[in-house]
Amino acid sequence: METTTQRDERLWKIAKSRAAFRNSLLIYLIMNAFFWVLWFVTQGPGHHGTPWPVWPALGWGLGLAFQYFNAWHRDPFGDAVKEYEKLQEEKQRRGV
Repeated sequence: METTTQRDERLWKIAKSRAAFRNSLLIYLIMNAFFWVLWFVTQGPGHHGTPWPVWPALGWGLGLAFQYFNAWHRDPFGDAVKEYEKLQEEKQRRGV
């Protein structure tokens, strides 16, 4: 069973990762808007082919997707806590 301090540390790490994701998302949106404006000013929609801002948006967006998953759908201590609880249950069943 987790102590209050361990639970608070766990929640603090989760909160920090979610705040970091929000900051990364804001930077991603601002920078991608800047890239598209820069592309529009320098080459414009008359340019044939794939606009270059697509590539940083895709690459950075993939990294951001992983950061989102880790912040909201993965508990940094979840696996260790589950294993610990299993071991505690086994210990109690054996009467050790």
